[in-house]
Amino acid sequence: MASVTIPAAADFHVHLRDGKMMETVVPTVRQGGVSIAYVMPNLVPPITSVDMALAYHARLQALDPSVVFLMTLYLSPAITPEVIVAAAATGKIAGVKSYPQGVTTNSDAGVVDYESFYPVFAAMEEHDLVLNLHGESPSRPDNDITILNAEESFLPTLLDLHKRFPKLRIVLEHCTTAAAVEAVKKCGPNVAATITAHHLYLTVDQWAGQPHHFCKPVAKLPSDRQALLEAATSGNPKFFLGTDSAPHPRGAKEGSSCAAGVFTQPYAVQYVATAFDREGKLDKLRAFVCEFGRAFYKTVEKGWEKEENVRRDGIVLEKDPGVEVVREIGQGDLKIVPFKAGEKVWGLRWL
Repeated sequence: MASVTIPAAADFHVHLRDGKMMETVVPTVRQGGVSIAYVMPNLVPPITSVDMALAYHARLQALDPSVVFLMTLYLSPAITPEVIVAAAATGKIAGVKSYPQGVTTNSDAGVVDYESFYPVFAAMEEHDLVLNLHGESPSRPDNDITILNAEESFLPTLLDLHKRFPKLRIVLEHCTTAAAVEAVKKCGPNVAATITAHHLYLTVDQWAGQPHHFCKPVAKLPSDRQALLEAATSGNPKFFLGTDSAPHPRGAKEGSSCAAGVFTQPYAVQYVATAFDREGKLDKLRAFVCEFGRAFYKTVEKGWEKEENVRRDGIVLEKDPGVEVVREIGQGDLKIVPFKAGEKVWGLRWL
């Protein structure tokens, strides 16, 4: 199959930063074939109020009004049941993101104890906001948790939250292990998972020593990568695209302390199409990047998108001649190296 025509994609996990970096990154959302983006709240300071989320939304919308930006709040003591009620009423805030304290970029204010947030989760269940879980347990001097088993160690927390709040829609973000895939499958229909573009390619060998492949959670074993590929191409609606595209300046990636994040936004759908093509599963691409995430988040039902617009606003992906991923994006100190820089991927054009 030399070309594929599908509706514009939906990316349910993006990092768009703020300030000058935001101005550099936001134009690449649509470049990557995406028309609706679910925006993470781990700015500095984090998005911990409705007013902050709405102000951030306005800044994003001003840069590209053609993209639908869905906002999230950063789970912290500032998030109360009353805040959840107010957030749901805005029509722009779709969920709350949980970061375990200290496990990834800008997570110092993250969660230590989930039990203290049970009233918040109950309010989210009642008002139909999504709980987005960064599914890793923090490592401490007194435990045996490392970046390689942090995700699997977290899975009992996922299962417990689902049991306590069965009507709460939960997304286990950026799965990296076969164990996570199986845990999500065991849960009811209100639990889903995002899979990134880069985790369809990487294993531990590809990021060890390659700073631009380093992210949290880290890529794991070849068997884990295969489990992700099988889940993404399975046609199971529990699994859909969330790129976790996370831009960092080249200096922050290549410096003495490597920042966690892989930048995939400008070629998001092209990376996935290339991976699906290698698996012989291009027929599953549309569901994974366009349909399953929108259905889980109820984007049409909640009025964020119109069904006729989704159908009309399409993209064409072409294997040949394809395109070469640029070496850098941005200027000066904000230069970002995209995933697979210099390599060939499928081409993309908007209808």
